Amino acid sequence: MSRALDVVIPVVDIQPFLSGGDGQSLSDACKEVARSLQQYGVIIIKDPRVTEADNDVFVDMMERYYEQPNEFKEDERPELHYQVGVTPSTKERARDHCQRFRNDANMDMPVTVCPPGADPKWRYFWRVGERPAETSFASLNAEQVVPARFPEWPSVMDRWGSLMLDAVKATARMAAIGFGLPDDTFASYLEFGPHLLAPTGSDLSRHNAIGTAFASVHYDLNFLTIHGRSRFPGLFIWLRDGRRVMVRVPPNCLLLQAGKQFEWLTGGEVLAGFHEVVVCDATLDAVAAAKYALASLRSALRLTRLQVRRALTLESVLDVI
Repeated sequence: MSRALDVVIPVVDIQPFLSGGDGQSLSDACKEVARSLQQYGVIIIKDPRVTEADNDVFVDMMERYYEQPNEFKEDERPELHYQVGVTPSTKERARDHCQRFRNDANMDMPVTVCPPGADPKWRYFWRVGERPAETSFASLNAEQVVPARFPEWPSVMDRWGSLMLDAVKATARMAAIGFGLPDDTFASYLEFGPHLLAPTGSDLSRHNAIGTAFASVHYDLNFLTIHGRSRFPGLFIWLRDGRRVMVRVPPNCLLLQAGKQFEWLTGGEVLAGFHEVVVCDATLDAVAAAKYALASLRSALRLTRLQVRRALTLESVLDVI
């Protein structure tokens, strides 16, 4: 049984940390970051350096990219294990966790079919952050892939990726303080890591049946994953007690999820929780609202050639290793 409950994830304003404060407000904020990661496996932050407008510029560009006919998306690098450039639909498949869910009566069951099929989403990998001068892992440090029809691509990707990476570093330091550790305990591991901006896109004009899994149930292997706010909801996470809940990110906020590296570094104090992205009622409500808004705009402007975009569920993700 899957309960799909709504749980209010706390929102932590990281301004006290960014402003260099050292009073009670900073202490409380750091403890709340640690508590949320411990209890939920996720944290929602408000970073004054990141605005909804920044997110919109990034998402708008990614929507235009994914809306292209497939023959124009010639940016895949399978010889590099898709670690840069685009990963086409049905190339990603989650590990089979079916038995684990069946064996734990306390865990809500996922909507993802068992065993999971290939995910219908597309993904684009773009490296962010400083690279090591020398490396033994060439595929993790390969040349960037810039789509030919998007001259603005590097500047948009670099700006959004830098904003999210800076937010992760600040949150990592706050989490360490909240756990009573030196503030660089986690952040020191992030230097020169193969951090990836990895926005996914799924075509809701084709894959719009309730229960369709765009990202089958899985946990992340990295340290932290940070998301911008999605225009089409559908992310569900599992809490420590096994409950499956929907995550809603407020405007001007960012969502961070703990991965396996965080779990290992904390000895299980923070768990890499399972999560899945599926089509649900809220997804279709957002699609309907988007179509209505476009229709209203067309009527108001009296345009005859306004092309209605396909609804894309677009999720911006930074995998921080």
